[in-house]
Formats: sequence, structure tokens, C-alpha cells
Amino acid sequence: MATADDQGQGIRIGTVNGALAIGNNNTVTQNNGAVPATDPAHEELLRAVRELRQDLARAVTTPQIEALGGELAETETEIEAQGAAGAGRLARLRTALADAGSVVGLLASGAAVAEAVAGLVGG
Repeated sequence: MATADDQGQGIRIGTVNGALAIGNNNTVTQNNGAVPATDPAHEELLRAVRELRQDLARAVTTPQIEALGGELAETETEIEAQGAAGAGRLARLRTALADAGSVVGLLASGAAVAEAVAGLVGG
């Protein structure tokens, strides 16, 4: 429904792309797909996870390495989408790291992920 403005003209709103607020004291927040801010500890974990994933691509595949690769991929996705990995994700990653310990222990990137996870979960 159009209303009259000061000059008797109707007010019309055409196509709107993005956020729009009409009226007094309104606020609008538009995300535009921006990624949530990542704290430095999770940013470090994300960097280490990416590096370990690259290193594991060259390792001999075992069930433990496959499981670890899956947890690393899920951790990366979670941090990218939410800015942090949740406690459950960190616990599963820690378990996968321990299960693939013989290979992970040989890789500097594996040690970096283990240290980052330990720092985030406290131990």
C-alpha cells in the first residue's frame, strides 16, 4: 500500500537487495556470508589442520589415517563456518590423532595439530 509523502506523491519501494528497515529506531544487520571472527587459537588450529591434511595426502592410507582425514576435514569446515571448533569436535579430533599416532608422530604438522588441540581443551 502506498502512502502520500509531503508533496502528495506516493512512496514506492522497488526491488530491494540486502537488508531494509522502515520506520523510526530500526536497525538492520546484514551478514552477506561473512565468516565469523576466528580467535587466534582456532586460527592456529585451522592452519595446522590444513597443513596436516596436505601431509596425510602423501601417507599410506590406513583406516586410522582415513578417520583422521575425515576429522581434520570436519574440523576445518567447522572453524571456517563458525569461527571455532566445538568441544565435541576437538575431542573427536584428539582421539583420531591418538589412533593414528604412529604416522602423526612422524609429521611436524601432526605435532602442531596435537599442540593446538591440547591448548584449546586444556591438556
